[in-house]
Formats: sequence, structure tokens, C-alpha cells
Amino acid sequence: MGIILYELAGADPALRLSPHCWKVRMALAHKGLEAQGLPWRFTEKQAIAFSGQGRVPVLIDDEEVICDSWNIALHLEARYPDAPALFPGEGAIALSHFVNAWADSALLPAILRVILLDIYDCLDPVDREYFRASREQRLGQSLEAVVADRPSNLSALERTLMPLRQVLAEQDFLSGGAPAYADYCVFGMFMWARCSSATPLLDKGDPVSLWRERLLDRFDGLARSAPCLDTEHP
Repeated sequence: MGIILYELAGADPALRLSPHCWKVRMALAHKGLEAQGLPWRFTEKQAIAFSGQGRVPVLIDDEEVICDSWNIALHLEARYPDAPALFPGEGAIALSHFVNAWADSALLPAILRVILLDIYDCLDPVDREYFRASREQRLGQSLEAVVADRPSNLSALERTLMPLRQVLAEQDFLSGGAPAYADYCVFGMFMWARCSSATPLLDKGDPVSLWRERLLDRFDGLARSAPCLDTEHP
């Protein structure tokens, strides 16, 4: 059966919009594993009902079903121990777990407040009503109100990026001399933005931008060659 990955897609099925699915895409490439990516949309809950929940990523590895990007990364590390390690070195899993939590709880909402309407615009029409209703309930504001003060939202993102910038000014990757899963936890957020929005989030000389460029080129340009809306920063 091989490996199958269900990924959130936009109106264009080639446009993959989930930061968490991008974490998995990079983890698979790191391990040298091929996967069949299947586009999925918010309103297609029945398509992944077999997983016992309603979110992507969902990975099928032969006949084993794994949900959640963190659980998938742990599965890949255990299932394919002879492939390059996602968590190299003692303590790497615990540290990567922290980076993943920071990316999900701090970086994701900071980016969301910049690109939220752009995400809405690139969704399939069948998903837009669900997306608006669910996000407005979660955020307590209309989509338009969330993104209204763009300068403040960009300033907040700049502050959120400060610890990342300090580390990447001194080393090429969060994991040191080569990338590992901690890098992909954060990079997934920037691929989410790149795929769904043309809004630039980083200045060219920013250490975070240089790190992002290195990861865009990794694995023969896997991420750089992916369909995206940020066509001004290829």
C-alpha cells in the first residue's frame, strides 16, 4: 500500500495549505520516503472518518493510520530507524517537542493575524462558509477585524520571531549544522504563509529569511517548487 498523506488543499488541489502537513512533508523527505499526497478539504470529514477524527494530516503507512504531525514524526522515526534521524542526539525529542509547541501556540497565531483573509480567499468555495464560521467563533471577531490593523499584526509577528532570529544569527539551522524536525516544526508555518498568501513576512537580510531560503532549497527544492501564492519571492 505504501505511504499516503491526506493534506489540506485550496480551490487549486495542488495548493497545500496546512502548516502541520508541511511539517510531515519535510519529515518524509528528510527520511527519504515517498508518499502519495491526497488533497483534502475542511468539509470532507467523511473522507478521513476512518482515522477516528476530523483533521489532517493523516498518514497511512501500509495499513497503520497515524494522526497529528507530532505523532507522525515519532512514528516515522521509530518505523524507519536506519533513515536519517529526525531527532538526532540525546534530548532531541524533548527539545523538538518544545519547539513544536512554541510554533503552534505562538508563531501560528501571529502569522494567522496577517494572512487570515488570504487563506479564506484561496479556499474552495465549498469550504469558505465553514472556515469563516469556525474561525470567527474561535477568534471572537470577524475575519476582517482580525487582519484590520496590519502594521500592529506585523509588529507582533516581529516580536514573536525575536528568539528565532537570535539563534539563527549564530547557526544555520535550529538543529545546528543540518536541519532536523525542530526546523520543520517552524518551517511549516512559513510554508503555510508562502502557499496561501503573497504578503511578505520577512526582510531579505533577516537571519530567519536566510534560514527559510536554505530549507526551501533542501531536498532538491521540494518546498520551493511547490505551488504557492507568494510568486514575488520565489
